[in-house]
Amino acid sequence: MNKKSLIAGTLALLFAATACGSSAYDATPLPVKETPPAAKPAAPAVQDCTNALQSYLPDGPLPAPNAMPAGSTMAKIAAHGRLVAGVSADSLNLGSRNPLTGKIEGFDIDMINAVADAIFGTPAPGQPSKVELRVISSPQRLPVLKAERKPGAIDIVARNITINCARWKEIAFSAEYYRSGQKLLVQSDMTTVKSLDDLSGQKVCAPAGSTSLDNMIKANPKVVPVTADTDGGCLVLFQQGKVVGITGDDTVLAGEAAQDPYAKVIQAPPFSQEPYGLGMNKDQVDFVKFVNGVLAEMKADGRWQISYNKWLLPALGKAKPPAPVYGRS
Repeated sequence: MNKKSLIAGTLALLFAATACGSSAYDATPLPVKETPPAAKPAAPAVQDCTNALQSYLPDGPLPAPNAMPAGSTMAKIAAHGRLVAGVSADSLNLGSRNPLTGKIEGFDIDMINAVADAIFGTPAPGQPSKVELRVISSPQRLPVLKAERKPGAIDIVARNITINCARWKEIAFSAEYYRSGQKLLVQSDMTTVKSLDDLSGQKVCAPAGSTSLDNMIKANPKVVPVTADTDGGCLVLFQQGKVVGITGDDTVLAGEAAQDPYAKVIQAPPFSQEPYGLGMNKDQVDFVKFVNGVLAEMKADGRWQISYNKWLLPALGKAKPPAPVYGRS
């Protein structure tokens, strides 16, 4: 076995352990409601979506921490004692477990902590925010938000969810907090590969249940799609030689390339636009408005920029916070 194969194999084994642990959380089973025989099924509610980026306008200034409006979703979260968030643990720089501290950290986690601090107050120095992070896979992102609302249910998801009209029918989104784009990762010695078009007939991995998978199939139907529950799962398949490439958001691929010295992200323009939003239950509009207020404050006071510069600037270059789009009724 040559040195390159030995290192890649070792990395695959190490990352496999992380990837396996990252999918341990089981989604809350969805309640089953039986329709009486005589009842006529109601037409499904369809949210207006002339503009997928359009979210709910905040209701003025944020309430003071520990003073949430009575009966609000935020008051129920406060009563539970912590914000429960669905996140990734293997997307480096977005949400990944620090091997030294064991804590999950990244750009997405900073967004979650800011929401929790707005509800409970800024923690004392050295103390964590009042957040319970639950590791979920890509296919679990929507089901956990559609599950029954009760204490302990996931309140919010920050796992690089692309905002689109189809998903607005199932969940609600915050205003856009980052604009990503889909690219391609391959082995560094594949110098002839310039785009997804050059991989016709070959296996390429994308997370199951993701827009990345849909976009890949549309961009090149001749590619053989392979899926994994997590981004880390795709990286393991790549390092094992079971796929020749990975396609996904530039934020995710930058983190994967940093973990594999024999991988590179193709420097072609992205073949899709992926606006990220924080996901919430579609019936909790008051909470969506509150989260939009938190994001607006982060963008205005510089906290968004500080977080971006820490986690994403080195790999992706300079960026400014995306402007919010409101007006959803």
